[in-house]
Amino acid sequence: MKNIILENDIVLLRPIELTDIESIAEAGRDERIWEHMQVSLTTKKAVEQYVKNAIAERNLKVSYMFVIIDKKTNKIVGCTSFLDISLEHKRLEIGNTWINPSVWHTPINTNCKFLLLTYCFEQLKLNRVQLKTGHQNIRSQKAIERIGAVKEGVFRNHMIRRDGSIRHTVMYSITNEEWLNVKEQFLQHLLS
Repeated sequence: MKNIILENDIVLLRPIELTDIESIAEAGRDERIWEHMQVSLTTKKAVEQYVKNAIAERNLKVSYMFVIIDKKTNKIVGCTSFLDISLEHKRLEIGNTWINPSVWHTPINTNCKFLLLTYCFEQLKLNRVQLKTGHQNIRSQKAIERIGAVKEGVFRNHMIRRDGSIRHTVMYSITNEEWLNVKEQFLQHLLS
């Protein structure tokens, strides 16, 4: 998992770098992005720490963060990550995804997930990819269900949000046995 670059005609995913700080700060200014997230990247200091942490975690092989680049504009519009990586057990999580509202309801997120999942199942030969979201983040739950992930359950009282409230975490997964059917569903939705 070194220098992973994934792309199609819609989106480019590449490893996050220190040189991305300004572009991430610009993409992350909108407060709506952070409503359901554990971080908020509305200040340059927060973005600098976020990028440094992501690079450190990549070097430790704990996580692998990508910047999301809209191929129409060639601008960074968000980030997404591989988390909870266990190649020994052939599993990981796709998460910490955020996207600027200017590209919400566009093919960007669907294409990101397609590229990431294709890499996971067809290159890494994983058995399982999980995705999770907060119980109040209905938009994210619908997006995860739309791509064909199976809802496995809810982890009650799983996290404490930035505002101190309790977050229950909704867990989804896709297994290698399901991938071909999920891939077929993706191919029908990649442009919508």
